[in-house]
Amino acid sequence: MMHSETNTSTSLDKSRLTIYQMSAAALMTALFCVLGPMSIPIGPIPISFTNLVFYLTVYLLGTKLGTISYLVYLLLGTAGLPVFSGYSGGLAKLAGPTGGYLVGFILMGIVSGIAIKKCHGKPLFSILGMAAGTVIAYLFGTVWYSIEASCSVWAALCACVFPFLLGDAVKILLAAQIGPLIRKALQKAHLLENL
Repeated sequence: MMHSETNTSTSLDKSRLTIYQMSAAALMTALFCVLGPMSIPIGPIPISFTNLVFYLTVYLLGTKLGTISYLVYLLLGTAGLPVFSGYSGGLAKLAGPTGGYLVGFILMGIVSGIAIKKCHGKPLFSILGMAAGTVIAYLFGTVWYSIEASCSVWAALCACVFPFLLGDAVKILLAAQIGPLIRKALQKAHLLENL
């Protein structure tokens, strides 16, 4: 009888963990949806907070849940909700010239998350990991843009990458500073203990 009760308890604990993780991922997706549309137009690609939210998400939830959060956000935007930069949405936005950067963020999140986990959140290595992930996203998005816009890679870099280098560097440094602090605060409050 005790054995049966133990199995039931273990099963319930696993269920709670799954629900807890889903709730945490949903909260971060909501943050993507709130901050993602806010942007400053400076060219074909506006300055947005999407990558900053992604950096923080992988700090808090890890690579797998962080990426799931972003994928749900991407699906909501593709379905037509105005959650992309400039309060836009729809398949045309994702499939258009700048859509490669949105897709490239998936690779950025995976690389950043793996680096942060492997180095246990140590600032320097986390910064290098986020920078490497961002470069990969830049490369993917730039090739996509040059094909879709029928322009050279150099022209794509000038329009879509170079204007953002300084801003993205600031976002990476900011995430490296506040990500661990937020995570520790949430762990202290027992809100991240199961993630």
